[in-house]
Amino acid sequence: MAVRHRLIRTSPRSVWAVLADGTRYAEWVVGTASSRPVRGHWPELGSAIGFEVRLGPVSLSNETVVRRCEPGETLELEAKAGPLGTARISIELRPWGDQCLVLVDEHPLRGAGGTLHNVAVEALIQIRHRTMLARLAKLCETEAAEAEQRRPLGQVVSPHPDEGGPRA
Repeated sequence: MAVRHRLIRTSPRSVWAVLADGTRYAEWVVGTASSRPVRGHWPELGSAIGFEVRLGPVSLSNETVVRRCEPGETLELEAKAGPLGTARISIELRPWGDQCLVLVDEHPLRGAGGTLHNVAVEALIQIRHRTMLARLAKLCETEAAEAEQRRPLGQVVSPHPDEGGPRA
């Protein structure tokens, strides 16, 4: 089972905003060239996004379905990979001070992926997750820094957005 984690220097709320936007999947998921909603309202249970993977001149289209969602905390997906089968991908967000610890757990569910799964494949998944989490961190941290720059000087922001919000 490929489990990887990364501390992202922004709030879980900021990270969730990126995960909850199905059109941005291709910005942080390694190997994905594009993504678009195909069913339901992402990331509600049963909703799906279609994605495209390009390998040179070859293009493959598939979809990822939400199997479990606890908004702001957990997103569990079933990614379809054609003849390779499907994989379960769990993304968990944990507050870590004012930052976010992201844990990704992936393993094959159905098809050839489960049969072919071995130590070498596990190593490749670890490398993919390291890159994927680095992309997610860069995206979230850049957006948080840009939001901070737009914030008026002297404005105090509550560490708990649901408890009063920004104050001047």
